[in-house]
Amino acid sequence: MTLPALFVSHGAPTLVIDDVPAHDFLKTLPSLLPEPPRAILMISAHWETPVPSVSTVEYPDTIHDFGGFPEALYRLQYPAPGAPALAARVVELLAVAGISAATSASRGLDHGAWVPLMLAWPDAKIPVTQLAVQTQLGAVHHYALGRALAPLRDEGVLIIGSGSFTHDLSEFRKTRLQMNSPEPGWVTGFADWMDDAILGGRTDDLLDYRRLAPEAVHNHPTEEHLLPLHVALGAGGQGRRIHRSTTFGILRMDAYAFE
Repeated sequence: MTLPALFVSHGAPTLVIDDVPAHDFLKTLPSLLPEPPRAILMISAHWETPVPSVSTVEYPDTIHDFGGFPEALYRLQYPAPGAPALAARVVELLAVAGISAATSASRGLDHGAWVPLMLAWPDAKIPVTQLAVQTQLGAVHHYALGRALAPLRDEGVLIIGSGSFTHDLSEFRKTRLQMNSPEPGWVTGFADWMDDAILGGRTDDLLDYRRLAPEAVHNHPTEEHLLPLHVALGAGGQGRRIHRSTTFGILRMDAYAFE
């Protein structure tokens, strides 16, 4: 059975303990799948490399790649097994598409990976590996990555792009934002445009979102948190929204299934 490719918004590291709708939604991910995945390929905004890189680690560390958060977060571990065979398959598929890829024998799971995984599969039994993003190469490149990796969906592999539907963290320095702060128009306008383009199958517009979408650069001053969506789009095709919520007013936590 073919699995969808997913895009989820992982928000702040505290999402794993916060009482917010996105936390509750991520717990339901397994129920949205036609069958349990045999392995998971995570594309996280928090691993950036010059060329596509995939982790071959057999027992990936839990990386606490953040500072200034509650001490409880730093004690959390996600001891899922790695997926070196899947990593090799990723390299193979990318090569077929003419995309050279590197491997890492040391990369663990950053919070863009383990936070949503801990909520969805807390037993940490499904093998998982990560594929890095290349922020400087933009949306078209990441869509091509997804297209190359699409066969994995027929091989029992769940492809998850983990980022944020909107992500201008500079707003935290400008405004005293609370968990339930109202959503400003520049966030709503961008998110509504993206949703309409996704549901309408407007792939060309999504690849050119930075020029076409309202307030695109405001919502994504840098692209790393949206590019995982383009990987999922390439791997899956037509999208449908499976979650919508907002935290701190400016972080849209939307999620999509592409199938």
